[in-house]
Amino acid sequence: MDNLKKTNSRDLLKKQLKNPLFKKEYEALEKEFTIAKEVISLRKKANITQKELADLSGTSQPAIARLESGEYHNLSLTFLRRVGKVLGVVPEIRFRKTTAT
Repeated sequence: MDNLKKTNSRDLLKKQLKNPLFKKEYEALEKEFTIAKEVISLRKKANITQKELADLSGTSQPAIARLESGEYHNLSLTFLRRVGKVLGVVPEIRFRKTTAT
């Protein structure tokens, strides 16, 4: 076990991002995971559980779990506003130019 090289997640990600296919897929999911990380952080700061957030925002705990996992596709602005209201924030939506693919 002494011969095992320790690799932290940042170093591993940096190495994997050198692969063009991996980088493209990673960047495609980045926005979903950014939202997920923000919701998790805000919920923890508010010291409430997923179930409490769900109840207060009029949705189910599994819906909050999907949102926090980054696997919640086709998010509605209405849903994000309800969750945001409970957390004391508002979603910010904007357009930006895409890069050519």
